Amino acid sequence: MDRNQRREAWEELSQTYAERRDPTGTDADLIDDLLAALPPDPLVLDVGCGDGARTLANLPSGSLGLDFAREGLSLAAETVPDSRLLQADMTAIPLAEGSVDGITAYYAVFHVPRDRQPAVYREFARILQPGGTLLMTLPSGRFQTVRRGWMGGQMFFAAPGRQETLAQLREAGFTDLRTETAADPLGSSSEFVFGRLES
Repeated sequence: MDRNQRREAWEELSQTYAERRDPTGTDADLIDDLLAALPPDPLVLDVGCGDGARTLANLPSGSLGLDFAREGLSLAAETVPDSRLLQADMTAIPLAEGSVDGITAYYAVFHVPRDRQPAVYREFARILQPGGTLLMTLPSGRFQTVRRGWMGGQMFFAAPGRQETLAQLREAGFTDLRTETAADPLGSSSEFVFGRLES
């Protein structure tokens, strides 16, 4: 799927995805660990925020939500009205260098083609304050595929594998990588990684 097809797929499925997620997954609990690592009153960016209910809603008031799909952002505007929302591609985030203290990217980066994922991590490093923290889903396998019938539509998924993802994060400047496993919103479990940007 090309960039426009991926965006259109999310426009079509944002509502369904929001409705089908389990509201009790433990992945949201990891946000407390992220916030504990950040300064008081941090500015946090939630990448791939979707409707905002799972991640953005658990971040401090006034946090930023970024999504590819306008439909997802429309839902987030209702769910988290005190957030600030941006429609953009995560490979080119429209924020200044060093402008946020933390980043969450739940179930997001693996919707970008494998060859573009290092650019995403460089963007995360660019917009984070030195010493800032990233919390993101860590894919377990190596794949690049379109899943037909996913949520009643089709969706693009890609990852270079767990070890290569960790290597790409290190190359982008993230250190002290630490992983945790938590229940995900679709009823299974996922691994997450915390990373601190080099000072």
